Formats: sequence, C-alpha cells, structure tokens
Amino acid sequence: MLRNACSLTRSYTHLCLLILLMLTAQPLLAQRKATALANGTSTLVTTDGVKLYARVAGTGLPCLFVHGGPGSGSYGLEALGGKALEDKLQMVYLDQRGSGRSASDPKQNYSLDRMIQDLEEVREQLHVDKWVVMSHSFGGIIATAYAQKHPEHVQAMVLVNSILNLPGTMESTAAYGYSLLPEAGRPPLDPAAPLPQRWGMVMSLLGQQKLMGKLMYVTDTAAARASKVVRSMPLNQDFASAVYQQKVPEYLGDFTPASAKLTMPVLVLTGREDYVTGPEHYKTFRFPNQQAVVLPGKHYPFLENPKEFNQAVAGFVRKLPRKA
Repeated sequence: MLRNACSLTRSYTHLCLLILLMLTAQPLLAQRKATALANGTSTLVTTDGVKLYARVAGTGLPCLFVHGGPGSGSYGLEALGGKALEDKLQMVYLDQRGSGRSASDPKQNYSLDRMIQDLEEVREQLHVDKWVVMSHSFGGIIATAYAQKHPEHVQAMVLVNSILNLPGTMESTAAYGYSLLPEAGRPPLDPAAPLPQRWGMVMSLLGQQKLMGKLMYVTDTAAARASKVVRSMPLNQDFASAVYQQKVPEYLGDFTPASAKLTMPVLVLTGREDYVTGPEHYKTFRFPNQQAVVLPGKHYPFLENPKEFNQAVAGFVRKLPRKA
C-alpha cells in the first residue's frame, strides 16, 4: 500500500509540473513574439551612457548597416539606396557614436573595442539573435572586427566598397587624388613623406579645388545628389576627428588576416574605378566563403549603379536561410 501511495504521489507531482510548464510556456512565447524586431526610430543608450540613433525599416532578415566616413552616419545609404534594400532586408540604420545623428562620448572613447561593444549592445537591445552585417568604406574595419569577436551573431556579411586595411587604401586615394589635380600649380608629392601627410595634403587640395566629387563619383549628377543629402542632415564629426587626429591608432591595423577565419557567407561588392578604397583592395580579402562582384563606377554603387547593386544583394540574400 505504501509503495502504491508513493507511486501515486510521484505521478501526481509529475502531472502538476507538466501542467505548470504548459501554462508558463504561453506567456514566454508571447513575450518572445512581442520582442521581435519592429520598424521605427529609436534612441538606444549604451552602457556608458551614449545615446545612439537607430532606425529600423523593411522586411526580411535583420541587417545592420555599418557606415563609413569615418563618422558619416547611415543617412547616405538610407536616403539614396535604402528603399530598394528594404524589400529584402530589415535594415537597421545605426549612426555610430560621435557620428551623424548620434551623440558624442563626453569621455571621447572612440576605440575599436568600444565600437564593437556598441554594435553588440544595439543587437541585444533590439532583441536580434543573428543579423546580416552590411558595411561601406571605413565601416568594413568595424564590421570585420565585430564579426571576428561575435561570429555567432553574424549570419552573413555584405561588404560594399569596404576597407580592411586603411593605410593601403590611403595610398590609393593619395595617388589617384593627386592625379586629379591640375598639373599646373600642384605642389610636388614627396613619396618618402609620411602617408598621413601625403594623404592629408591631397585631400586638402581636392577640397580647395572642389574636385572631391571626381574622386568619389563617376558623374557630377551623382556627386550633386549625394552632396544635397549630406547637407540636409546635421553631422557629428567627433568620431572622425578622433580618427584623423590619430587618437585611435588601432583603426590603422590590417584586418585582412582576420577575414581568413570568418566562415559565414560574404558578398564583396567593389567599384571598378573606386580609388578611395582601391580597385584591387578586395583581392586581399581572405573570407573562405566569399563571392566578389565588381561593379562599374567608383565609391557609391548604390547611387551610381543601383540596378546592378540591388541585383547582386538580392541574389545573395535569396540563398540565405530565412531563419538565422
């Protein structure tokens, strides 16, 4: 009798636990559903108190956009190429600290480690498990470093005219930019001078002579459209200043070796005449699972060649699992 009573007690206890699990499962599922990535604009606050601007728009796999510049903000892609992307990806337009519409860091912490931590905190606050990481230009450094530290949260990468070795691309920019200057009156360029000095001189002269558009864009029309968009938004230059003043030298590292260990699918898009990044720069990338597409144009394919750009992204995204 005692054995039977104990057996009945155990069965009753197991039944109660089963019922309890069934009852609690529904609220948990509802909570999970409620925290799915939602479209809209929000201000996200980092653990060190910096307010970051983020806008989510579109449908499909979540995709974080890591803008370049440094410090340009995400509005350029959002305004000039975002709409075409949003029917295949749920875009997260994030302005990095000290950039675009985000706040500056009062402590001036713009280290690469802090930038990586910001991206991870944004992912957590948006309740995203995995996302596609899309970068442009200088953003390639940050995106690759992030994927290196958090590969479990990166489903795939899309590198748009992206930089993985900043000194290498600065050489390309300085050489090509110098060739754009009128021969008459341009100062000699000493190849033995330090790279930052040569690069800075060329960029300054291009700006003075209003030739920056020819460096970045194939046509004056594209340059004018981009310039109009940039002027329409307030720009925060703190992060850019920190990089240009060489206060954060870690961005000058070579991140191409890190690419060899990142096994997620990678789409590399590069401009045939992009001498900002360097037209041969993408050939140094070593991602094991990458495909490269060379597009006509210079540094902004989503503006200059939107059809080819969107076709390449769409074909790549279609092959990715719908659930990360």
